Amino acid sequence: MSSNKGKDVVEASSSSANNSASGDDPHQTQKQQPPAQLSRYESQKRRDWNTFGQYLRNQRPPVALSQSNSNHVLNFLRYLDQFGKTKVHLQGCVFFGQPEPPGPCTCPLRQAWGSLDALIGRLRAAYEENGGLPETNPFASGAIRVYLREVRDSQAKARGIPYKKKKKKRNLIKANHDHTSNPNFTTMQQRS
Repeated sequence: MSSNKGKDVVEASSSSANNSASGDDPHQTQKQQPPAQLSRYESQKRRDWNTFGQYLRNQRPPVALSQSNSNHVLNFLRYLDQFGKTKVHLQGCVFFGQPEPPGPCTCPLRQAWGSLDALIGRLRAAYEENGGLPETNPFASGAIRVYLREVRDSQAKARGIPYKKKKKKRNLIKANHDHTSNPNFTTMQQRS
């Protein structure tokens, strides 16, 4: 009987180990939950961060993320142009400045300004989430903002589409709100 008692203890401990591994133990359930599914933005941000890190590791000599600066970021953006899908007409092209060119040309494909702008926004957030200080964030540098502005303007000019900054609707909404929420608005207007 004592030999069975030892066997029962071994079986009980192994069955409790199996239950906790499978998540049957109610005390272990909270620890065994799979991580929540990442949003599309979060997974893209993680992918971009990993891509930038891989780019830095492939440099000769390799560059640590903590040692990266705005020049590395600018070179990374230029490197990405080879994977672009946006036709950007060169100054000498017959289709330069035409929004919808009638035929093909040999002008290069580049990354679209909007894609680069969104990429920098994700990398800027990822840098700080991974322990970088806002003051040293290479993605928030003035050189990056200048580069993105130049890309935006040159692509708009090459496609014949002037870029116009959208006006903020905030003031219009506030004016309408003042007009509708203040019953004395018209009478105050008439007095002045």
